[in-house]
Amino acid sequence: MATSKLTEKLRKRVIQNFMDILILTEMKKGSLSGYDVIGIIHRRFGVLMSSGTVYSLLYSLERDGLIKGVWNQRKRLYVLSDKGEQNIKTITRASEEIQNLLKNITLLNAT
Repeated sequence: MATSKLTEKLRKRVIQNFMDILILTEMKKGSLSGYDVIGIIHRRFGVLMSSGTVYSLLYSLERDGLIKGVWNQRKRLYVLSDKGEQNIKTITRASEEIQNLLKNITLLNAT
């Protein structure tokens, strides 16, 4: 039972730490609202993020020039900017290195 709780906490932590990458990657498919982001993360990973966490991150990504917010009727939609697209390409190329790093961390903990 304790292992299950620890695993869930680690899982949520990883999702929170990489949520910016998850959002940018998902925006390659099209525009998203904050509500869309919450739903995608919940459906895909079973983690319910607070609206404060999601919108705070969206505003941060917008300030950094990675996404652009546009009003569509009554809701704000976010789209990937050129800078965001370039960052996703860089992250995709670094994906293998990130996976190896995580494997090494796991191996260190196993010994």
